Amino acid sequence: MIEDLRWADAQDAREPSLKAQFLFPPAHPLYFAGHSLGLQPRRAREYVLEELDEWARLAVDGHFSARNPWMHYHEMLAQPLAALVGAQPREVVAMNTLSVNLHLLMVSFYRPTARRHRILIEKGAFPSDQYAVASQARYHGYPDAVLHSDDLLRDIDDSVALVLIGQPNYLTGQVFDLPAMIAKGHTHGCVVGIDLAHGAGNLVLQLHDWGADFAAWCCYKYLNGGPGSTGAVFIHERHLGTALPRFEGWWGHDKATRFEMGPVFKPTDSAEAWQLSNPPVLQLAALRASLELFPPMAEVRARGDRLTGYLERLLRALPFVEMVTPRSRGSMLTVRIRGDARTLVRKLHDRGALVDFRNPDIIRIAPSPLYNSYADISRLCTLFAELAG
Repeated sequence: MIEDLRWADAQDAREPSLKAQFLFPPAHPLYFAGHSLGLQPRRAREYVLEELDEWARLAVDGHFSARNPWMHYHEMLAQPLAALVGAQPREVVAMNTLSVNLHLLMVSFYRPTARRHRILIEKGAFPSDQYAVASQARYHGYPDAVLHSDDLLRDIDDSVALVLIGQPNYLTGQVFDLPAMIAKGHTHGCVVGIDLAHGAGNLVLQLHDWGADFAAWCCYKYLNGGPGSTGAVFIHERHLGTALPRFEGWWGHDKATRFEMGPVFKPTDSAEAWQLSNPPVLQLAALRASLELFPPMAEVRARGDRLTGYLERLLRALPFVEMVTPRSRGSMLTVRIRGDARTLVRKLHDRGALVDFRNPDIIRIAPSPLYNSYADISRLCTLFAELAG
């Protein structure tokens, strides 16, 4: 591994990262869990403290008189969020958290009938997604409507009301052919929604051009917005200003008359119509610090492919490691360990390397394109080889 570390150091010198812009936990300088919680951007503290100072200085007047007025704070994030997922700014809004947003979107987009009521999701979808779709189906009186598929493209048909795709799959890291699935879904009259919890900030996406009906994602993984960070949604512009049903709240009301407090809801003409309440400014401030750092997603993904490819090459050289993640992937590799995976993860943790264990023998490793280096990967794999015995 010594030669690999020399190569890695040389590669890092040729290809600098944004590592200096993030705070690594002192006990875990080898941090590969960005698929679970991204690192803190250095400017996050500054931006949050700015809003705390404005709160102390202005109190309620901060909604309109702060340097970045709280009334409009979420609007500053629309353009960078839209750029990350290939959307128009009016199609995107930061609000709530992921599972809450999925339920709100299914109120609008899951409209089952006796002939068409099934919900199609990938086999092994994130458990919260499984709970959400099952509870929606039960609520509408179709307790057996959810189909867990190992081939989504094959199983899209006229009985399906909603296709909900986790892109990529949270456990295996598999990336699906979204354009093909969206096109086939629409051919069969299905609504197609995307859970981008592991895709936003990780994959190159073109939600508007692909024609996805809706998407939702959290912002604390690859987007580094902090624990419990505000989530975000995409709603294609063809659905904006239509008569789709939705749950309504005052922050989705037309901005020009919102504070007239009228008795009848008048939706704004953007994805903001799905907002219910005013957004949490302190959380958005931390997220803003991360979004300002992002290069174009094509550059992020290209660097991610190089880092992940290097990690894969080193892991495949270890006889006790079996690759689970297919070639179609983002910046996460899932491997199966021949031996005691739990003990290996604990030993790695004690030696400063943080990865993710899943029962019974799975380890997930995410080299973040923004802050991980080739040298980080070399040192991690050296520890793998040393500690596995």
